[in-house]
Amino acid sequence: VQLQASGGGLVQPGGSLRLSCAASGSISGIYVMGWFRQVPGGQRELVAGITSVGTTTYLDSVKGRFTISRDNAKNTVYLQMNSLKPEDTAVYYCTASGVWGQGTLVTVSS
Repeated sequence: VQLQASGGGLVQPGGSLRLSCAASGSISGIYVMGWFRQVPGGQRELVAGITSVGTTTYLDSVKGRFTISRDNAKNTVYLQMNSLKPEDTAVYYCTASGVWGQGTLVTVSS
């Protein structure tokens, strides 16, 4: 499967963005899908993950602000990001079954 991430951009603090990760094939059989992020010079960190049965996990700093979801019919995973902060600025990557998408840049700045 190949993954195509989209939805990044420039947003002011307090704003919202929704990232999408479209898979080239069915995701219904993929147990875990996730979003990571990475800042220049930093390590890639797990932001959110979701299992095939809907169990989710979140980085502590995004709990209550970000929501991960998956639509198996559309072969797409989403990351709804609300109340964005400057420290959320990073390149966001989706991943599944060891495959990585190309990343989408999120910049939170006034």
